Amino acid sequence: GNDSLKQYNGIVVLGNHISSHDVKNKNGLLYTNFNRTICDAFANENILDMQGITEAISRYYYSNGDSFEGIFITPEYQERFDELASEAIEYYE
Repeated sequence: GNDSLKQYNGIVVLGNHISSHDVKNKNGLLYTNFNRTICDAFANENILDMQGITEAISRYYYSNGDSFEGIFITPEYQERFDELASEAIEYYE
């Protein structure tokens, strides 16, 4: 995290000691890749509204030929991902 980014609308700084694992840099903004974002959401599900993650997983599924291929979830969250994936498939029906 970078505290100077708080001034921009829509950017949330979660902390200044975030692992650089699966972090991308685009135009000076740091963000996590899709797989890490999902795993981080599961790790913090008790404080998050998972609607955005459900929508993102649904969009991923339908824009990738009705497939979750390319999503890699750590084993500890695989069961929860499977549940959310099922909800995501039905989300827009």
